[in-house]
Amino acid sequence: MQAPKGTPFVLPLLLVLGCGAPVPLPELTVDPVDVAPTEGCAPVGNIRFICDLISPEDLAVIPGEEWVIASGNQQGGKIHLVSVRDKTTSVLFPNSSLREEFDATSYPNCPGPIDPAEGEAFRAHGLYLTPGTGTIHKMFLVHHGSRESIEVFEIDSSGTPPVLTWVGCAVAPEAIRLNSVVGFPDGGFAATSFRSQDKPASSREDVLAGIVSGSVWEWHTESGWIEVPGSDTSGPNGLEISSDGQWFYIAGWGSKSFIRLSRDQTVLQREAVELHFRPDNLRVQEDGSVFAAGANLLRSPEETFHAARIDPETLTYDRLIDHPAIDKFPACTTAMQIGGEIWMGTNRGEKIGYFPIP
Repeated sequence: MQAPKGTPFVLPLLLVLGCGAPVPLPELTVDPVDVAPTEGCAPVGNIRFICDLISPEDLAVIPGEEWVIASGNQQGGKIHLVSVRDKTTSVLFPNSSLREEFDATSYPNCPGPIDPAEGEAFRAHGLYLTPGTGTIHKMFLVHHGSRESIEVFEIDSSGTPPVLTWVGCAVAPEAIRLNSVVGFPDGGFAATSFRSQDKPASSREDVLAGIVSGSVWEWHTESGWIEVPGSDTSGPNGLEISSDGQWFYIAGWGSKSFIRLSRDQTVLQREAVELHFRPDNLRVQEDGSVFAAGANLLRSPEETFHAARIDPETLTYDRLIDHPAIDKFPACTTAMQIGGEIWMGTNRGEKIGYFPIP
């Protein structure tokens, strides 16, 4: 096991677990927003919130860093558009004005758009945005509802606000349960299956004990769904990919680990570093580091949430935040740097958290 490296990259903590007395909080530097906070939306220390969302489990930033897309991974969830500057939100989907331009060539087995009749059954889980060469970007979404699928959208960021267009889908095999997704430039993608029917783990307790429960699957137009060799993991949760496409980064939720797995290489390589929490989503940053977010002691009075900055080359990491659960923000499921702030999502709450980098 590799130990965390020296001085933390960011330490805006109310509580540093196992590290003695609390560290003084840095002064908050974000601009004020002229919106009265809703109940339970007041700042906690130097953490502020964007409220009245349904389980914003994952976040993706549109190039230019003016807008963030937030998923909604509970019954009645929605895809929200969030203004980075104003911290205001609007619903992108489900939306009666959503555009549809079905790309049947790229997604030939897609049965068509999501059935509007699924209503409250709609759940938006993992998100991934592949930047385009101009203002048209591709977004991949893990969808639960009337079908288990990856839904594919295009986002036109040329106007204000950006416009979302549904273009296709890939329905998952019945034996797998999707969690996170990463997109490829050719329109294909890879996704984690947290629980698969053919794996040893048969319960949540098995996953918590570190027993293999799922794996990573790739999808391309020509091949369809193919399981990635060597990707068997206990609770494979978050997923990212290196800038050269040669490495998968997998969050081992059950094993409390960050895994680096070779992709399309002659010799299979797999290495891991043990973390001090159960990692959920992963996000590659501009410098190539990977932010991992997660929680410990889930659903207990002592629950804590965490984020770390991992160097995928050395498999060492710095702690970003270690914090007790907050009302309506008990667990952190994703973290990313946007400008001078770190943004966090949650799967069991109603708000996005953000705090300034000192």
